[in-house]
Amino acid sequence: MAKIMIQGTASSVGKSILVAALCRIFKQDGFRVVPFKSQNMSLNSYITLDGKEMGRAQVLQAYACGLEPEVYMNPILLKPTSDKKSQVIVNGKVFGNYTAMEYHNMKSGFKDMLKKHFDKLEEDFDIVVMEGAGSPAEINLRDKDIVNMGMAELVDAPVVLVGDIDKGGVFAALAGTMLLLKEDEKKRVKGTIINKFRGDVKILEPGLNMLEEIIDKPTLGVVPYFRLKLEDEDGAVDFNKKVTAPIDVAVIKLPRISNFTDLDALKNEEGVSVRFITSIEEFGTPDLLIIPGSKNTIEDLKALRENGLEDKIITYSKDGMIIGICGGYQMLGENIEDPYEVETELKEIKGMGLLDIETVFEKEKVTTRVKANVIAELFRKHKTSNNDCNKLEQVYGYEIHMGTSSYGIEADPLFEIVERNGQSLEKQVIYKDGAINTNGNIMGTYIHGIFDGCSFREFVINKLREKKGLPYKKANNYESLRESELDKLADIVRESLDMDKIYEIVGLEKKL
Repeated sequence: MAKIMIQGTASSVGKSILVAALCRIFKQDGFRVVPFKSQNMSLNSYITLDGKEMGRAQVLQAYACGLEPEVYMNPILLKPTSDKKSQVIVNGKVFGNYTAMEYHNMKSGFKDMLKKHFDKLEEDFDIVVMEGAGSPAEINLRDKDIVNMGMAELVDAPVVLVGDIDKGGVFAALAGTMLLLKEDEKKRVKGTIINKFRGDVKILEPGLNMLEEIIDKPTLGVVPYFRLKLEDEDGAVDFNKKVTAPIDVAVIKLPRISNFTDLDALKNEEGVSVRFITSIEEFGTPDLLIIPGSKNTIEDLKALRENGLEDKIITYSKDGMIIGICGGYQMLGENIEDPYEVETELKEIKGMGLLDIETVFEKEKVTTRVKANVIAELFRKHKTSNNDCNKLEQVYGYEIHMGTSSYGIEADPLFEIVERNGQSLEKQVIYKDGAINTNGNIMGTYIHGIFDGCSFREFVINKLREKKGLPYKKANNYESLRESELDKLADIVRESLDMDKIYEIVGLEKKL
């Protein structure tokens, strides 16, 4: 069956977005196409309809293929919990927490599972577009590799090598990578792509010609630098620090921030600026403060306490609006307990005391796709002006957390969950999520993607506009925007690459 693998000279050279582009191009050309990344390392994850956890990059790639994201597209996900340790997710479920060396020594044991997944994809689809991780020139990892050349060899996939010219040194990076490959690996590389180019390609042509002579591989195209309203590549996020629009949304950039894709829909809202802050000097006077998810809530709360941001947040809470998501929600509460030492050896820590909730970490992780009704009275009074929105009474997203939170007398539930993993819940098992304080200005939720639905986002942003004397505006439909941006991405990449050569590498003839 037809396949192609995109590898890179380094992390963040644009592998993920180029895979998404090729997926959309092949789909537009009439092929059944699917993405595959055997191992991803990211704190941005997603929950599938059957309650399994996978990397967000493959979610965007699935959408580019016109598919519902499924865990076979990313069978192994590594979520760093510290500089030396990661939570290992295998086939969507927690496999365990391991040091880098422990995981490196167990990787070979996953090969049969990965090959089985890939063989099934070959049966079900016309083309598999594979993505590597980091660089195949990481020669210290070669003997147990399951994500770059090791994976390519396992399924006999042709490889295209991508370099990022925006970083500088792209010719050295491409040539140096080829130099460090073994002879059989060099033969597997069928060409190179230069990504993120700014300027006149003619100026680049002498270098392209010399590179082809040096590495004896053709240049398949030069992709220009572009900005589209799509999710950021996992390791290449632009954490903007400037206020660029009338509505100032500040996000605490936690040391172990996770699922910052929760903010993407806000970033694309007209008149809204989303910036990230790490110190009290950067705090300013935001219209909305968001405390996002964290892979280690306790350690990140301690960090906020030590750098003075916690005190700043508490002072801001008297007049400002705060929304906490997952770990950020837990931090806003009165107390966090970790009796099983899920995160740290510290079994209990005092929260910020801004929401009357208490959280206890459990042994099992909650991973569910949910739909929920808004039950907080503040929101139920609102009537959405946007016919393209889902009704305000319902929001959707997904949960990924170890903790459960209980309510005190001064906190009311924000939502009630009515559907989990595609299954409607009976009235007697509907449960509450999130909390809002009595003043209605501080709230939190376990639901990631809470802003993707346009009516909840419209309500929140219009409350901020109202406070500043600005006119109300309709929110955009994020899903429709994503689809149009994926088509734009495909147009840019199709024009930049030698698609005839790409189809030759894939092993298929382009459909008329």
